[in-house]
Amino acid sequence: MLARLAAVRSRLPAESPFFIAALGVLMSFGPMGTDMYLPGMPEIGRDLHAPQDQVQWTLSAFFLGFGVGQLLWGALSDRFGRRIPVATGILLYAVGCVGCSLTTDIGHLAAWRFVQAVGACAGPVLVRAMIRDVFERDRAASVLSMMMLVMGAAPIIAPLIGGQILVWANWRWIFWAQAAFGVIAMLALASLPETHPESRRTSLRPMVLAESYRKLLTNRRYLGYAVGSSFIYAGMFAFISGSPFVYIELFGVQPENYGFLFGLNIVGMIIVNTLNSRAVMRFGSDAMLRTGVWLSAASGILLVATVAGGWGGLWGLVGCLFLFMSLTGFCFANSMAGALQSFPQMAGTASALAGMLQFSIGAASGWAVGLMANGTALPMAAVIGGAALVSLALNLWLIRPVRRRQHGEQ
Repeated sequence: MLARLAAVRSRLPAESPFFIAALGVLMSFGPMGTDMYLPGMPEIGRDLHAPQDQVQWTLSAFFLGFGVGQLLWGALSDRFGRRIPVATGILLYAVGCVGCSLTTDIGHLAAWRFVQAVGACAGPVLVRAMIRDVFERDRAASVLSMMMLVMGAAPIIAPLIGGQILVWANWRWIFWAQAAFGVIAMLALASLPETHPESRRTSLRPMVLAESYRKLLTNRRYLGYAVGSSFIYAGMFAFISGSPFVYIELFGVQPENYGFLFGLNIVGMIIVNTLNSRAVMRFGSDAMLRTGVWLSAASGILLVATVAGGWGGLWGLVGCLFLFMSLTGFCFANSMAGALQSFPQMAGTASALAGMLQFSIGAASGWAVGLMANGTALPMAAVIGGAALVSLALNLWLIRPVRRRQHGEQ
């Protein structure tokens, strides 16, 4: 087996049939870390005697750790390569899983979720950097979309696994199942080559890191891509945070069936990512991103109107959420490809900062949904709709004007 893994690693990444599949596994830490335990959130609240807003702290803590941790792994990967930081992150993730399974109060569960997330985020942030190491911009956007198809099964399977675990055992076993996924991820990592050569590695000196972040934070287009996509993520995280309580407690959906409703959205995302992976090579990632943010804003407005008017009950809500979540397939890959395009020498740092912004703003959106919880679906819908409108405004303000000026100079 070791000889076979060595043979796979020796091939050029773009030529290896295992490259995209292995990256998809590593990218799946996000949905596996969040979606698997969503059906258990109401039970966690009852078992640990915690109200809804405190249970949602555990989700926000994961998002916050997933965002902040990326700054660490991004800098380490630009200095030491991609594979060693990912392996370290997987081990830290496993420690967090064990801590979550053994905790006895909601505060410690949130703390262990933070630890779990800091380790889990190493995979996704460095997968994006690996793709930038190997592919150019539009091809990178296409590969990101294809990779999301490979990992698309994770957000469908994860809540279904969590729901079925609850049929036979308690919520603690969900975290043992997450730990088992860490073993699978370590095997996937073993098949990957190192994509960041020593000749392109940067220093970990504080002044060098500070200069790298200064370049990123003062680049208008980078901010347009990174912050704009962060608000689409905020809408997605508002759905992840609010939907267990809306579906299970408000509409009476059984926990073991929650995964089916959740999985509908992932099917939509897979379909749109398939369209994007083909269309981006013809129209370019900027055009596809702009289409995505316009349609996402429109779907967010429709969602708020549907919930406020009570149109269609559960299925009206499910339909609007399906539309919004599906359209994110036009946003994430294209925005990340644009953000990384201008910074090939520090793709890990650029990917990490973008990821930190996405998950930190996502954590705030999940906290906002819990804070505004009033027993209806309106807080979740309002956060989703508002976040989509902010993303559209940032795209128009930070990306389109710069692009026009560039064309005017040609």
